[in-house]
Amino acid sequence: MKKIIAIVLSFVLVLALAACTVDDPQPAASSSGAEEPAAVSEPTSAEPAAPEAEGSAPVAAPDFSDELYIMVSCLWSNEYFNDHVLGMELAGNYLGVKTETVGPAEWDVEGMVRALEEAIVRNPAGIAVIAMDPALDPAIQKAMEAGIPVVAVDADAPNSVRMAFVGTGNYAVGTQGGQKVIDLIGDSGKVAILTMPNQTNHSERMQGYLDVFEDYPGIEVVQIADTEGDAIMAASAAAAILLVHPDLDALICTDAAGGNGAATAIREANLQGQVKVVSMDRGSETLEAIKEGIIDATIVQQTAIMGYYAVVLMHNLHKGEFPVSNDNTAAGITGAPTFIDTGTVIVDKSNVEYFIR
Repeated sequence: MKKIIAIVLSFVLVLALAACTVDDPQPAASSSGAEEPAAVSEPTSAEPAAPEAEGSAPVAAPDFSDELYIMVSCLWSNEYFNDHVLGMELAGNYLGVKTETVGPAEWDVEGMVRALEEAIVRNPAGIAVIAMDPALDPAIQKAMEAGIPVVAVDADAPNSVRMAFVGTGNYAVGTQGGQKVIDLIGDSGKVAILTMPNQTNHSERMQGYLDVFEDYPGIEVVQIADTEGDAIMAASAAAAILLVHPDLDALICTDAAGGNGAATAIREANLQGQVKVVSMDRGSETLEAIKEGIIDATIVQQTAIMGYYAVVLMHNLHKGEFPVSNDNTAAGITGAPTFIDTGTVIVDKSNVEYFIR
């Protein structure tokens, strides 16, 4: 009887141990005799990604290839405007949109107005305008009323309804150049300015120079001449100034044509080094004249950036309204920056090699 009871108890004990093993498993001992650490589960996101439906295709990137952005200007034959075209093309390639430049090759404001009117008829996604003259203001308004965003590039149209300006702070160009003139001739001397006084960007640059010279009573501006953006006319104007003012200390030029004309006049008068020249932009003739020692410095704009950011700015407006207010249209705002200063750099003999194309 005792033997039967012992067998039964042994069977019950085996069952109990088996039950414990199933309900509360213990980690197996390692070969060293120490217990191995329990495995740590990887963290999961709060919202696990839903499995892709069988046969579903990846989401396609947006297609903006039908968007067209047009830049309107004149003077396309001038080397200076090459970088505007480059900036437009770079933006077009990056965004996958179309870009185009239109307008007369030479100085022709009426032709530029016609080009802008024709661009409006084509209903592009946006128009960039190198706003050289207030005569463009009515056409700019017409474009904006048609729902075509207009960005002024390089030369602003501050009295128009343009959406924004992307370019150089032209008044700052004048103050920067004015200080460079002081560095070259000191705080006294006679200077003359070659400019295009009827063009907004040039008048702003000239005003910057004049305001700097206000702080230096010894600086006398003896003459201001209109180059009409032509190097031959600028050379003629500079030669006449040098003839009337043989003691001139500096020629200031608010565009590359003025600088090239000034360099020609100084060569012909054999006044290299005697009359200091501060020019504008990075035309090949200007940079060669710096290497030659005829032009002392030029103020270079980052023009490729202008065309690029003008396209980016207009393109961004097609992606949705920025929440500046709860209703930008009703509030009378575009939700875009109104002024993007692309900056300048002074180029002289110390750094001219980096700007030669």
